[in-house]
Amino acid sequence: MKVAFFDTKSYDVPGFDHYAADSGLEIKYFETRLNEDTVSLAAGYDAVCVFVNDTVSAPVVETLHALGVKVIALRCAGFNNVDIRACQGKLPVYRVPAYSPYAVAEHAMALLLTINRRTHKAYIRTRDFNFSLQGLAGFDLHGKTVGIIGTGKIGRVFADICRGFGMHILAYDKFPAENSGLRYVDLPELFAKSDIISLHCPLTEETRHLIDAKSIAQMKKGVTILNTSRGGLINTEDLITGIKEKKVGAACLDVYEEEGDFFYEDFSGHIVQDDKLVRLIAMPNVIVTSHQAFLTQEALDSIAATTVDNLQKFFAGTPNASTEVRYTIQ
Repeated sequence: MKVAFFDTKSYDVPGFDHYAADSGLEIKYFETRLNEDTVSLAAGYDAVCVFVNDTVSAPVVETLHALGVKVIALRCAGFNNVDIRACQGKLPVYRVPAYSPYAVAEHAMALLLTINRRTHKAYIRTRDFNFSLQGLAGFDLHGKTVGIIGTGKIGRVFADICRGFGMHILAYDKFPAENSGLRYVDLPELFAKSDIISLHCPLTEETRHLIDAKSIAQMKKGVTILNTSRGGLINTEDLITGIKEKKVGAACLDVYEEEGDFFYEDFSGHIVQDDKLVRLIAMPNVIVTSHQAFLTQEALDSIAATTVDNLQKFFAGTPNASTEVRYTIQ
């Protein structure tokens, strides 16, 4: 069984080579991303393996199907970059629903601690032997209220971390987790009472631009917003306006609406043409990381193991129903 592996990075290869060694899978690694211009590379392959910034649109799905590709394996949890409706009846899609909730939740807390206590700024200062404390004051997390939107495994792990800091927790989820011990409220109450809001929900048509001018207007003045989920959950222009008007006190973004054009690549020697991204990075109370929350050794190992297992079971005729993505009417 031959697998075309798109958007390959150096950290992907060891884990996949390890788990594929005795699996009957032959993997060809392509550095390019999958899209309409590159889909022809999948000719002669039984499966394609894609990541968050590959584009699996309806035209790509049609071409894959025509080329004889039998299955799409996502090496991530989210699938907003895949036209699941177009895949229906043509190409089954499998994902990695839970590679390491700790990796993402811990990164969210790392971002919060960094923006609050200005450790990134202190590091730069002391490298120049500047030991001034001017402008480095933060606030105690203890006693603050954090609103967690999305209480799947990652959201619940983040809640556990926040409990360790002595924080009060409000939660919102369309499908509340039973026996979680979380206090669920509606979104207006969460927006109004939270000092910090952290997003841990999937990107769907229902959640797109969940954070926009209307929701920001309901929030506390000086609120800190964290997003380690998907960039499209936030209307970037409205967030920038909220920061400029000092309604939003800080933002920590591991994801960005238009990240597909930039993230995972080195643009340090170029002029970035995305004005919104440039404005965000230039703001002193904003931290942007390049969709790296998942990037731990444990998570990479789990992603490789689950993805290879998904493919093995599919080709063996015993597909894993728990990891298959099915089209549902929104």
